[in-house]
Amino acid sequence: MARNKQRGRSAAAEVVVEAVDGGLAELIPDRDRPRGWTLLIDGAPQSHVDLDDPALLTFEYQRRLGHVIDLAAPAGRPLNAVHLGGGAFTLARYLAATRPRSTQQIVEVDGPLVELVRARLPLDPGARIRVRSTDARAGLGKVPDGWADLVIADVFSGARTPAHLTSTEFLAEVRRVLRPGGHYAANLADGPPLSHLRGQIATAATVFPELALAADPTVLRGRRFGNAVLLASDRPLPVAELTRRVASDPHAGRVEHGKALADFTGGAAAVTDAAAKPSPVPPPSVFR
Repeated sequence: MARNKQRGRSAAAEVVVEAVDGGLAELIPDRDRPRGWTLLIDGAPQSHVDLDDPALLTFEYQRRLGHVIDLAAPAGRPLNAVHLGGGAFTLARYLAATRPRSTQQIVEVDGPLVELVRARLPLDPGARIRVRSTDARAGLGKVPDGWADLVIADVFSGARTPAHLTSTEFLAEVRRVLRPGGHYAANLADGPPLSHLRGQIATAATVFPELALAADPTVLRGRRFGNAVLLASDRPLPVAELTRRVASDPHAGRVEHGKALADFTGGAAAVTDAAAKPSPVPPPSVFR
């Protein structure tokens, strides 16, 4: 059962706390936005949403995934999209707001979290968004061949990406459900020596001929733990415009592509199901 805790705020700004399958979920009210909320799981920030402005993306990695959504097709064109990992449904809300009439599927294994978000942060009833409470890979397996224009993977369990979502076999399923020219985008998290990130790039390169990576330069230099957004397709990517947008973000990032990305990968081996491991555990300092 959810409980509310006062933290020096008015009754309209209570913290919502509820046990979910993934740990302890907290919905923290935004001090600056009357209907803004941040979702944390076991103290790790997952997503931010403003019910009054679903096109607002405040988390750095979500802004970069928003750029991918913006560049996946001409402005306003509806998309078929699959979101692996739900969180507060932030990116699905963004896509529905910026591309009306899009059809979306959210796959989120944590059923109690889905119910919490539905109850406290309800979706627009007019949005064409279906939510499945099942494992990301199992849910992906139910999507028809060539159905999706866009697949976004943002799946974390205990702040780690599960091993079975890091392999060539998993990415082969992603490519199966994408139409020709469709885009795959993944939120990846790693820190020095960046072995996981390099392995994920090498893995994607066995399935998709076109890749780009967007991240904070300090993350790419292996100076701190952080997020990186990997973008993949079977067709040329909008690298120039993505680079411009990422560089102009409030927290400016860098995009690697082509030879520079291959050099960054440094001969890392692709990951198969047999050898897959979860992404690294973030250091405690990341969430302080």
